[in-house]
Amino acid sequence: MTSPHPRRLPRPIAVAGAVLVGVLTATQAQINGALGAAIGDALTAAAISFGSGFVILLALSALLAGGRAGIARLIAGVRERRIPVWMILGGAAGAFTVFTQGLAVAAIGVAAFTVGVVAGQTVNGVVLDRVGYGPAGVVGVTIGRLAGALLVVAAVVVSLVGEGAASVPVWLLVLPLLAGAGIAWQQATNGRLRNEVGSPLTATLVNFAGGTVLLTAAAAVQLVLAGTRRLPTEPWLYVGGAIGVVYIFLSAALVRHTGVLQLGLGSVVGLLGASVVIDALFPGHAGPPIEVALIAVVVAVVGVVVATVPRWRRR
Repeated sequence: MTSPHPRRLPRPIAVAGAVLVGVLTATQAQINGALGAAIGDALTAAAISFGSGFVILLALSALLAGGRAGIARLIAGVRERRIPVWMILGGAAGAFTVFTQGLAVAAIGVAAFTVGVVAGQTVNGVVLDRVGYGPAGVVGVTIGRLAGALLVVAAVVVSLVGEGAASVPVWLLVLPLLAGAGIAWQQATNGRLRNEVGSPLTATLVNFAGGTVLLTAAAAVQLVLAGTRRLPTEPWLYVGGAIGVVYIFLSAALVRHTGVLQLGLGSVVGLLGASVVIDALFPGHAGPPIEVALIAVVVAVVGVVVATVPRWRRR
């Protein structure tokens, strides 16, 4: 049984973990986008990514004692109705995120994709913390947290500067916006589930199980309607699921130490920083110029620092 008052990680370590979540998210977006472009079908690419992650998690849960214990607590919690159905639906948001990666990244680039994700995640993070949806409970909208969120939104606005970003179809930015909002909800939901089952591994397994079911069903319908697709042979195109396992596991473990908004703000820095590097290595997307993207990263970093400095908190 987990302690009702678990020890919290030091703030710098928790925020660094949140930044790593963002770096991994951007890396997965690039890989899943490339897989979707190679197959010519975002749904099939998403199903492959989520399905491979689910297989990895299922094997780990079977092999590790903590994983087996977490599954037992999950089954008991669902049977006794201590774990409501909505708490195991985080995989739906994850499935939508992976689908939008396969659909949008190849067309607009990682940086432009990140713009929409950042905006949706930041705004919804503020809302979810304010209403107390996350496992950290109600987190007030203090001056520091509000200023940090506004700075991150300002970084999003900066990253929209340039002819390339102006040429991006509006609907391709709306999808990442919705995905970002879903990520904030997913992180909070998985964090609450992690508290109930006492295991980030089990919370992540539930996330991937639900997403795999949804995406596999959708891909099967797509297969019937459009026929089979030829799969690429490059091994690196298939590691998106494994990367997703790592960053969703980290999110579920970290959110009780950071709150939804600070987890989102930290991951924003990782997302923006990694997207700049990725788009520099793989140019040709319709994202912002590198120098503009770098300015956006600096503004976002300042936003995270402002949101996490203790002196801004109410006494």
